[in-house]
Amino acid sequence: MALPPPRSHRITLAEAAEQTGRRPNKALKGGMFLRKDLDDLLAQPGCSGLRFYYGQDKSGASSLILVGVDADGNDMEDGVLMDVHYPCPPVCGDANSLNT
Repeated sequence: MALPPPRSHRITLAEAAEQTGRRPNKALKGGMFLRKDLDDLLAQPGCSGLRFYYGQDKSGASSLILVGVDADGNDMEDGVLMDVHYPCPPVCGDANSLNT
């Protein structure tokens, strides 16, 4: 499978706030990864993007797995994989239209 054609992934703040307001898990609002970690993933030789997978850790909490994607759109399973984001809450930043 090749990578899909480029497109804009951008949305307005109003659209984003509307979507986060409909989240099914009201207790977990989101999560954060530090730039250094994302840079490590994206700096891998042959990495053209990243893919995320939803998961569940051993305690039953929701998890988000990140993996690099090569130019053919395949997961770089032998490369850097990540989870354990900083969950919101408690790491949410100031109250705003995305996290309230």
